[in-house]
Amino acid sequence: MATRTLGVVMNGVTGRMGYRQHLVRSVLAIREQGGVELSDGSRVQLEPVLVGRNAAKLAEMAQRHGLTRWTTDLDAALGDDSCPLYFDAQLTAVREKSILRAIDAGRHIYTEKPVAESVEGALTLARRAAEAGVKNGVVHDKLYLPGLLKLKRLVDSGFFGRVLSVRGEFGYWVFEGDWQPAQRPSWNYRAEDGGGITVDMFCHWNYVLENLFGAVTSVIAKTATHIPTRVDEAGGSYDATADDAAYAIFELEGGVIAQLNSSWCVRVHRDELVEFQVDGTRGSAVAGLRKCVVQPREATPRPVWNPDLEETRSYRSQWQEVPDNTDFDNGFKTQWEQFVRHVVEDTPHPYDFMAGVRGIRLAQAGLESSRTNRRVEL
Repeated sequence: MATRTLGVVMNGVTGRMGYRQHLVRSVLAIREQGGVELSDGSRVQLEPVLVGRNAAKLAEMAQRHGLTRWTTDLDAALGDDSCPLYFDAQLTAVREKSILRAIDAGRHIYTEKPVAESVEGALTLARRAAEAGVKNGVVHDKLYLPGLLKLKRLVDSGFFGRVLSVRGEFGYWVFEGDWQPAQRPSWNYRAEDGGGITVDMFCHWNYVLENLFGAVTSVIAKTATHIPTRVDEAGGSYDATADDAAYAIFELEGGVIAQLNSSWCVRVHRDELVEFQVDGTRGSAVAGLRKCVVQPREATPRPVWNPDLEETRSYRSQWQEVPDNTDFDNGFKTQWEQFVRHVVEDTPHPYDFMAGVRGIRLAQAGLESSRTNRRVEL
């Protein structure tokens, strides 16, 4: 079968996510496997054009991976008709303007989230993309995690009966940057640069809840900046102006209640960095990045509260692990393949700019709830 080439302008690949997950583990991995296979057996090979502000970093990255196309001139890259697809992994604060330039150039858009800094900005992107007739997609990577794919399998099978509640814990301790380097870039802690864990994670929580359990209808949230001063990459102290923790209760369609804690100021005492416990009338499950365990109604123990006696049984040992039953590919790569097929074959891709609008809407509602100390309806 024939193989055709699809040029991809990749903006922001010198950053951690743009480089590791999108360039190396997605686009370059797709190239190594011979491209994206289409329904007729033919393939689409991706040809990345690296774009950024630092020419030296781009040149070194291109040489490292045997790539020949890179530039600091975004408009020149967008003007190349061999590149009908634009990808954005820049800072949130500069993403909206770049996407608008790509839309004006008639390019299909695939982007990291949040798609913009505000609901109004995200709606503008959705409207402009529709008017220009360009396809658009937003990264929804957590839906493709093995643990959540297993959880989705349980939901679809009716395992839970009626879902009652979802409880989630996400986070880890991000070092302040003084005695050990921080694991996250300093812009994450500056609101003026688009930072903050609410803006970052509530966009994820929206699509996870929406696609597994039901659309979010209201939120009660409390955000915090637990660590007010951090040290940046150059060793200088700076004021953390963005929230580093968010504690929220979400109400979903159908009456499901979800409680999700997100924090960069928590030390991990769980099996994985993110875990979701789902409780239903017929059974419960706990899912992480890769693992998922279940406890059906028929195998549920009968605990009795007695603080005067030492607990001798292991509650965790009473849960059964859900088998893989398939090979799970990298979630970012899987969604890249899905979006390429959407562009080339017009296959369904529900995670568009409007899905991105709903994500930033929830983030803004969470910030408003914390600021006003009230429940915010969506």
